[in-house]
Amino acid sequence: MSFVPRDAVEKAVREAIEASPRRNFRQSVDLIVVMRDVDLKSPQGRIREVVFLPHQPNRKVTICVAADGDMAVKAREVADRVLTKEELQGLVGNRKAAKKIAEFCDWVLVRTDLMPLVGRTLAPALGPRGKVPIPVPPNANIVDFVKRYRSAVMLRMKDQPQVMCSVGTEDMKVEEIVENIYKVLNTLEGKLPNARNNIARVIVKTTMGPPVEVMLR
Repeated sequence: MSFVPRDAVEKAVREAIEASPRRNFRQSVDLIVVMRDVDLKSPQGRIREVVFLPHQPNRKVTICVAADGDMAVKAREVADRVLTKEELQGLVGNRKAAKKIAEFCDWVLVRTDLMPLVGRTLAPALGPRGKVPIPVPPNANIVDFVKRYRSAVMLRMKDQPQVMCSVGTEDMKVEEIVENIYKVLNTLEGKLPNARNNIARVIVKTTMGPPVEVMLR
């Protein structure tokens, strides 16, 4: 992505971290990409893409797995919560419990045969929070799936012509954050009809800090 110079991205990341007021918690480093000339009703404007960052941010990512049998047993070794078929059936008609789970889980990985049940119980609570159930084949290595999603972010453009996601934490190496940013930008480039024209602004900021704009070519 030649119109987003690497040195400009690195400069913006450093400035964003340095300008951020010190807090008693680890702040995220967020990326905001503002679009132009993108029809939000077109396929290009309905961006919903999972991106696996090359460097896992130093933050808690809560992974829930809906599975039974051997997959559930293995998932308990690495996931933050495992939901069995019986537990999912117990959520039918219980919106309060489903909402609580949806708030707790950053990602919900679901064995494919349980997707219809998750669609009836959890999906209505996940959707408004910008989350989606992720299907997992029955013979997949759930341990690898969970580990992979620890570094995943969701790119989502819905009502506003922009995408925002976390690309790191303030205690990470700047070079790692820059590489994460480029992974997101390259993914967007592949989804947009004309990235050079469609990407209007690229902004970096910490959770509590001021926005710092990347100077584009």
